[in-house]
Amino acid sequence: MQTRRIGDVQVSAIGLGGMPMSIEGRPDEERSIRAIHAALDAGITLIDTADSYHIHADEVGHNETLIARALASYGGDTSSVLVATKAGHVRPGDGSWTIDGSPSHVFEACEASLKRLGVETIGLYQYHRPDPHVPWADSIGAIRDLLDAGKIRMAGVSNANPAQILEAQQILGGRLVSVQNQFSPSFLSSAPELALCDELGIAFLPWSPLGGIRRAGDLGEGFATVAERHGVSPQRVCIAWHLAKSPVVIPIPGASRPASIIDSAAAVDLSLSADDLTLLP
Repeated sequence: MQTRRIGDVQVSAIGLGGMPMSIEGRPDEERSIRAIHAALDAGITLIDTADSYHIHADEVGHNETLIARALASYGGDTSSVLVATKAGHVRPGDGSWTIDGSPSHVFEACEASLKRLGVETIGLYQYHRPDPHVPWADSIGAIRDLLDAGKIRMAGVSNANPAQILEAQQILGGRLVSVQNQFSPSFLSSAPELALCDELGIAFLPWSPLGGIRRAGDLGEGFATVAERHGVSPQRVCIAWHLAKSPVVIPIPGASRPASIIDSAAAVDLSLSADDLTLLP
């Protein structure tokens, strides 16, 4: 497996997004654990989660707990696996997603995530989404305090615009290591954030890199044509397209089936030609 860098850590060039394993429509736990184990077998060493990846109000951190179980039951070495989790989104249990960026919530969420993951320090902790009712500086200041206290090893932000990224970098004293924004062939509006991360040398982690569950099956004619040329799936071409954008890009496709993440992981071995790329966004 090829690697890319988050902060001072080398991780697999493709990560695994855990959200589909824990929200609405989730599969049974046994299949999800098999998917995580398949990702590890394929050489994936970055797993993305969040405390808000759950359905019911009484199961906050469902996905974190699931990942901790899967790592504990894996037969191989997991010491190099970086689990990235997030705080700031809240799910009250009625299907909605709300936001709480208050420092008190971020501190409490971090303590709870530490317990669920069974670790003393979270490898990568990301502030999930700007809260319009809380100053950005206050939310990121809480992340800085967790970093200074040794509760988290590295800090990132998610769903942030260029100005917020630059402000976070300043508040964190130059220690911002990742930005996780939505980016895919059908959602290109985070291109400025990707370009800024490339300039700053900060990892850019596209979420929903295939366009989401509903769009992943139909990526368009260009991806289908390139896929036919190479004898692979359009989804694999899409992940390779992400990798070709910049060396700071580490796509994190969500998966709950072993076959899906195995196919995505194989994208590191797919080299797209200049002619291929002319057919893609």
